[in-house]
Amino acid sequence: MMLVRIKSLKMQRFESIAFRVIFVSLLCWFSACAPSIAPFSARAYEMTVDLKVDALKTIKRAEDPWEEHADRIEALQTRLSKAYEFSAGRPRNELSTEQWLVMLDPEGYLLGGMLARWRKDSTLSPVFIHEASLLVEAGFDSIIRLESGKVKGRESNAN
Repeated sequence: MMLVRIKSLKMQRFESIAFRVIFVSLLCWFSACAPSIAPFSARAYEMTVDLKVDALKTIKRAEDPWEEHADRIEALQTRLSKAYEFSAGRPRNELSTEQWLVMLDPEGYLLGGMLARWRKDSTLSPVFIHEASLLVEAGFDSIIRLESGKVKGRESNAN
């Protein structure tokens, strides 16, 4: 009788362990099937394209003193902050959010750094403006390509 009870306890323990292993395996399998990046957002795509156009127009004016365009630049920076916050607020959107951080970094070489330098120096040379605009354009294109390459799902119609 004791031997049957010991076998029964071992069997229960084995079944419990087997159930846990199967459950964890299924959980991992289902999570691997789920997309690891946010779906396409038409709103994010349109916002990024609009900001690219406005940013490049603004950069072209950097030969003028910063103060002449301060209101326009502030409005652009507000819209850029909104785009970053929109990106950061979307689930599984870390890659896009990181790209926005690089774009907006005032210590970096893209739009944030270019605007910070314009503010500091008041005016910029045509050569610097040209080179900066190429980098900023490439940065925006990278964000746009990432968004347009995402799987189009239900969210793409809502956003």
